[in-house]
Order: sequence, then structure tokens, then C-alpha cells
Amino acid sequence: MQEIDLYFDYAAATPLDERVLAAMQPYFRELFFNPSSPYRPAVQVRSAYEEAKADLARAFGARAGDIIMTAGATESVALAFTGVQHSSGHVVVPEIEHHAVLAAAQRCASASFIAADPQGRISPQAVAAAIRPETELVSVGLANSELGTVQPLKEIAEVIEAERVRRCEHGERRPLYFHTDASQGAGQIDIHPQRLGVDMMTLNAGKVYGPKQVGLLWAASSVALRPLVAGGGQERGLRSGTENVAGTVGFAKALQLAVAHQRGEFTRLSRVKQAFLSTAAELLADEVMILSPRKGCLPSHISLSIPGVDAERVLFLLEMKQMYVSTGSACAANKGTRSHVLAGIGLDDAAIAGSLRITFGRYSTEETAKRGAQLLAEVVRHEQQRQKSRKWGAQ
Repeated sequence: MQEIDLYFDYAAATPLDERVLAAMQPYFRELFFNPSSPYRPAVQVRSAYEEAKADLARAFGARAGDIIMTAGATESVALAFTGVQHSSGHVVVPEIEHHAVLAAAQRCASASFIAADPQGRISPQAVAAAIRPETELVSVGLANSELGTVQPLKEIAEVIEAERVRRCEHGERRPLYFHTDASQGAGQIDIHPQRLGVDMMTLNAGKVYGPKQVGLLWAASSVALRPLVAGGGQERGLRSGTENVAGTVGFAKALQLAVAHQRGEFTRLSRVKQAFLSTAAELLADEVMILSPRKGCLPSHISLSIPGVDAERVLFLLEMKQMYVSTGSACAANKGTRSHVLAGIGLDDAAIAGSLRITFGRYSTEETAKRGAQLLAEVVRHEQQRQKSRKWGAQ
């Protein structure tokens, strides 16, 4: 796909896989029937929908009956938060979480926002310290969308289980659930919920070369959810509305492909990432700060900063060269606000102002990564020279 050779914003959106589109197409025209209708063609569509949910479940080792389809990850997060909350419930989330999680937490009765370390990691000890007797939900993303930092979910799950045991021993009946938004990690690292130790998990089709505005919430059978959308009773009465058959079929195909090629893609993207880092280090020397951790990070992600350079101008100049990156999460960039993630790991305003997020994907190669680093260096040098010229002119 030559037109996106220098597209390095895969964390924001992925192009629809041609095989996914082919799987979806029949359900837009020939098989358009409402899956709740009683006649044979509609029953066939219902069967295809249920089979797609079963394929989704198999892709991450779950049961189809525990999956609720939604219109994207944001709705899935909202269902996880509002569906388990009581009027006096308390939630715990990291302060560097995606805006969807932070917004959901802010609408709860009470919430604690825990700090990350300078590499964006959330310590199990910090989670333990934030849990109260009234805490009902802890939500920690599998991998941070800006830094790519992979969180220690297994260790956090052990902390949560210890609190459950304590409550049981003291006769306390308030439930405590563990949710993760695994949207960024899918297709690169393990998303098996039992191995992660979570009770609920959010996934997003648009991050794995599937259709946008399609997501799911997996919730263990032990989780008592309340409906977010009332109506005709679809999705076990938790998310009413006519089922998105084409979107669900596409999501299933996309996730199957992503999981099948996960190990190979992890290795390949690691090489792509190293090609970019090596070239950038050679051309920009010590001027570039790599913010993403060297270990325990998605191979797709590089968060970097060049203090003294305006990242917004760099982004614009790169776009003129048909290279596409971001200054953080797409949500924050669209609002023109500074990254709460980078502020949360202790960066000063100059470092945040000079920060860029580079994310690789299926159509990135070592060659395009090197070319991207070269273009970045050219633009940075241009900006540095422009600033010097302005300074000299002012004198």
C-alpha cells in the first residue's frame, strides 16, 4: 500500500484488511436481514452472527455467551463501569489511562487516580494502596496507548484477589472486579483474559484492521452487569439494538488474523522499531529523548521528544512530505490539549511540547521506518535552523 508507506499512526487507526472487507460485504446487501426476524433468510443471518461471536471468543480463549458487542471500545468501557457500579461504589484507575476510562471513572460515585512511574508503569503496590473497602472496580489498560508500556496485569490481579479473600474472611459482600482495555495490545501480545487475571476486557476492531465503531466487552459469568442501553433485549439485555452483523463478522475475521500472526508480527515490528530508533539516534544524536520503555513495551510504539522543537509544526511539515504521525493519542491531539500521559510521568512542558508518537503496523517495513527517521531528522534540522534565524534577526 504505497499511499501509506509513511503512515506511522497505527495506534490511532488501522486500514481495513481486504480479507475482512470481503467477509463483511454479503451482509450489506444480499444478507441484509434483521437477525431477530423469524423467516429463514433472517435465521441464516442470525446463525452467521452467532458464529462470528463464537470465532471472536475462540480467538482469545473465552465463551461466546460472555461477549457483549458494542459500538467501539468507548462504549465497552462505559458498560464495564456503569454496569457494575452501585451508588456508593469506588473505582481505581491510573491517571495515564485513555480518556474513555478517565471519563467513565469521573462519572462514578468516587474514584482514585493512581500515578505511574517515569516509564508509564503502574505498580501493583500502588493499586493495593488505592483499594478501599468500598472499591468495586479496578481498571488498568493492558498497554498504554501513547507510550506502549505493557502493564503487569497478572501481579495486579493477585493484589485484587488478595483483597477479595480479605473481604470474604471478614464477611464483607461488596464485589470487586478487574477490567482492562486491551485494545492496543491485541495482535501483538497475549489477550487471554484468564491468563491476564481480569474479569472484564475491552477490545476494539478498529485497532486490528477491522471496521471502526465495532467493539466488545468480555465479562466473566460471575460479573453482574446492568444494561447501558435499554430496548429490544439484544446482547442478553445489556446492549439493545439491532445487531451489527457485518461489523461483528468483520471483527471476528480481523481478530482471527491478528492472533494467528501475533508472534511473527511481534518479531517483525520489533525489527521495524529498531530500524527507526537506530537511524534517529544516528541522525539526531543526543537531541532526541525516547520516552517509551526499552523493555516491557509494545513493538509498535515509540514515544519521543525533542525539547525546544514545536511538535505541532513538525507534524505539519511531515504531513507535507506525506509522513503521518501524531503528538499523542488521537483524542488529545484533536482537542489541541497537551498529553495527560506525558504530564503524568513527570515530563516538563518543553518536553511535552516537543513530543511525538510514532506507531508502526502491518504495512510498515524496516526501509519505511528508516526513511521516516530520516525525514524526521530533516524537519527537526529545518526547525532548529529557523529558530536560530529568528533569534539572530531579533538581535
